Amino acid sequence: MGESTPSNPPPARPPSPAGRPATHTGNSPVHAFRQAEALVKRRRPLDALKALEPVLEAEPDKPSVQLLAGRAYFHSAQLRRAEHALSKVIEHDPSDHYARFVLGKTLQRLGRFAEALGQLRMASAMHPQAEYQDAIGEVSARLALGGN
Repeated sequence: MGESTPSNPPPARPPSPAGRPATHTGNSPVHAFRQAEALVKRRRPLDALKALEPVLEAEPDKPSVQLLAGRAYFHSAQLRRAEHALSKVIEHDPSDHYARFVLGKTLQRLGRFAEALGQLRMASAMHPQAEYQDAIGEVSARLALGGN
């Protein structure tokens, strides 16, 4: 009676309380996103990118996904990829001060100081905080010493 045969397939997952099929949370995009977020915080950006792969494939234009990918790319020194991901976030939401801050830091690491300064100043104007001001000071000093 409990056997699974072609005429008697195994039972489907029971529906969730909302009437939708239950999903295995270990493989859900939300779980993968949260895992990637935790890995970035633990300074494991390459592992974070691996965990984020299915989410990037499923929702490549979602700003929160691109921001997390941008952070992981930045921390793994994949600076061109970080620039691309963060630029997508800003295209979607020009008022995202944190995306502008990380983009500014990315441009700074790429040696593009004038562009970095612009992004950092915008981030600071939107959301004044010490970390943003410190970054502006670093880039301004570099420019004063003859950086690009």
